[in-house]
Amino acid sequence: MESNQPEFSSPPSAPLKGNERTMAIASLVLGVINLCAWFFPICGLPLGFIGIVLGVMGMKDQSQKTMAIAGIALCSIGLILACINSAFGAYMGFTGQGFQFPQ
Repeated sequence: MESNQPEFSSPPSAPLKGNERTMAIASLVLGVINLCAWFFPICGLPLGFIGIVLGVMGMKDQSQKTMAIAGIALCSIGLILACINSAFGAYMGFTGQGFQFPQ
């Protein structure tokens, strides 16, 4: 039986070949930015996660491995600092020791 429906095939998913350099650079840049943004956990946490993921993806290129490792290290430090800052802020808020607005 032949149907009148056209056959559609999805294009093969192309691996991100050649973008490892860009990902390693982006990880390093996000790591440097994250060292300043950890003070605000709403910015520091996502930047840390994204930078680590980009660094791991950028490590596939051997020539960019050092840059990717540096980006992962900086993002990890910023992520740890942002987690500590958010935990400390939550503790201060729950115990009532935080900033009190004048009434």
